[in-house]
Amino acid sequence: MKRTSIILFLCIALALAGPVAAKTTFISIGTGGTGGIYYPYGGGVAEIWSKYAKGVKAVAEVTGASVENVKLAHKGETVIGEVMADVAVAGLQGLSKFKGKKHNILSLAIMYPNLLQMVTLKKSGITNVEQVKGKNISTGSPGSGTNFMAETVFKALGIPLDSYKDTRLSFTESANALRDGTIELGTWSVGPGTSSILDLATTHDIHILSFTPEQIKKAQMFNKTYSAVELAGGVYRGVDKAIPTIGVWNVMICQASLDTDLVYKLAKTLYEHNDYLRKIHPSASYTTPENAVKFSPIPLHPGTIKYLKEKGIDVPARLMP
Repeated sequence: MKRTSIILFLCIALALAGPVAAKTTFISIGTGGTGGIYYPYGGGVAEIWSKYAKGVKAVAEVTGASVENVKLAHKGETVIGEVMADVAVAGLQGLSKFKGKKHNILSLAIMYPNLLQMVTLKKSGITNVEQVKGKNISTGSPGSGTNFMAETVFKALGIPLDSYKDTRLSFTESANALRDGTIELGTWSVGPGTSSILDLATTHDIHILSFTPEQIKKAQMFNKTYSAVELAGGVYRGVDKAIPTIGVWNVMICQASLDTDLVYKLAKTLYEHNDYLRKIHPSASYTTPENAVKFSPIPLHPGTIKYLKEKGIDVPARLMP
């Protein structure tokens, strides 16, 4: 009788207390400004993880983009970052803006390719990137991959960084400054069809600079993550012909110290719900397991490797951490 009473008491106590709360892992994703693709893409990833990855609550944060995202992930202020490939390599190896400090990051997934888009108004008369000397321009916000890429390309082409006045504005600010005439050229390294350029093109006649084969070759020799690409005609109003330019892949980095099973869960959920992400932005069609091994610029996290091997995808030695 006594034993039965104790069991009954425990059952009632458990019923009153409710189910034991499951542990929730909070994931912060460093994205970029609201005028590019990083932010909506990161918001879509956060929705997918929060909805489909059991025990995960994710949120996308507005940041200064690639360079800042590497630093934030390294310091633990975020655990995931959206980063351009050239910046990821520099961060891992402690090069360029990272000033000899190697950052503890690995690749979780490949996102989509960025295209360097240097935008002027047609009335500016600027038709070649080397005409930026002496001009008021924006190479992108400080800490962004756009600023990093623009300065890298200028160095490759022999354009001194002190030969122009750089206001270093965000995408939205660059578009507004072109409207107002306070800058003569704005720089975007972003997936094609970005909202800030689309909006600008609806009210002003824009011109996007083409790069010559020689200029593209110099940029590729200077940075091995760069490739020759074309911005398709018809993406922006008034830009009807394809524009030869320079491309670089985006990579979703994570803290190297993240638990293998957690990253496995994140990678699996990301890839298996890619259809939802494509509804948010079509660039997500590039976010595939196959592209992870083809284009990752830095080694993959063991959690991602576990998922890829489960899918029967061979991971090359260069991508092993």
